[in-house]
Amino acid sequence: MGYTEADLVRIARRENNKKRNYLLVDPMQGKHVPVSPTKALQLFDSLADKLRDKYDFSKTLLIGFAETATAIGAELAVSLGADYIQTTREPIEGVDYLFFSEEHSHATEQKLVKNDIDRALLKADRIVFVEDELTTGKTILNIISILEKTYSKKIEFSVASLLNGMTEENLAVYREKNIELFYLLKTDHSAYTEIADKLKSDGKYHDCIFGKNENYKVRNIGGAVNARRLVNGTDYAEKCEALWNEIYKENSGLSGKKILLLGTEEFMYPALYTGRKFEEAGNTVYSHSTTRSPIEVSCGSAYPLHERYELRSLYDEERVTFIYDLGKYDHVFVITDSKEGSAGEETLINAVAEYNDNISLIRWFN
Repeated sequence: MGYTEADLVRIARRENNKKRNYLLVDPMQGKHVPVSPTKALQLFDSLADKLRDKYDFSKTLLIGFAETATAIGAELAVSLGADYIQTTREPIEGVDYLFFSEEHSHATEQKLVKNDIDRALLKADRIVFVEDELTTGKTILNIISILEKTYSKKIEFSVASLLNGMTEENLAVYREKNIELFYLLKTDHSAYTEIADKLKSDGKYHDCIFGKNENYKVRNIGGAVNARRLVNGTDYAEKCEALWNEIYKENSGLSGKKILLLGTEEFMYPALYTGRKFEEAGNTVYSHSTTRSPIEVSCGSAYPLHERYELRSLYDEERVTFIYDLGKYDHVFVITDSKEGSAGEETLINAVAEYNDNISLIRWFN
């Protein structure tokens, strides 16, 4: 399926980011904008198709970038049967890290679990980095440099992204280094800064809503996959299917309903997977997730985001996160791998409860 700029690109304005004032919001990605999870996963599968016949995926490691590309990388791994790991900004106990920076982001610290990269490279001879958009390619060059300094093994590198906005100068660097690029849409970023400067920030803003809300159900389900650690795509899909089966046992009567599946920060893929299954069961389903990205909102109809809720993170209650454009649904499912009882959970549930009465929080744990 071919995608156009009208399908995949909306320009929004970052809040208080002097490195880059604009953010490209993809309305089909299932991150910031509520979208059919089936459409989001079909989008990711179209990118997988670009790679499908190119490499031996039994010897290829996919690396997805937190937080917005974690679900893209997971779906590529599922579709291609490849090993997968995502970068993370979250702490993991008892491991060593490879650190690098995402230069234009508001939250620059990224890391990979070195122990798992060590293990993956015992068989993998190629790494494919997976992104939602590639602007300069500098972040990926940073991590390639670190990998080449850390490992003596000869590794080939490629990049797969939904969007590619690299200039000819940036593209030349990649050609010189023999790094293959795969993408669905080539974009020109030259006018985006000026466009963002003219956008109005007159949408609805809500501060954190604290206060205990008992009007929601909590279910803990075991067997989780943590893609911050090395996982095989086929195994990941099997575990997500098992998660869906457990959720469906208590919700098999849901059909013909309007349902929202919410993920949390880096943990996006299980919400999209489960959302697609609810669609297959005859429901109208939307999915998106909480995010660290502070994006300004606007009343303008062409602007992608109109209402913003400030939250505390479910993973670190000292950290501010956000959810955009909540609405009214027959049932809302929050799917998370966060720990129990955080102030972040409280603020998210209260934000969702502004419009909704029927809320379930599914905590997927290992």
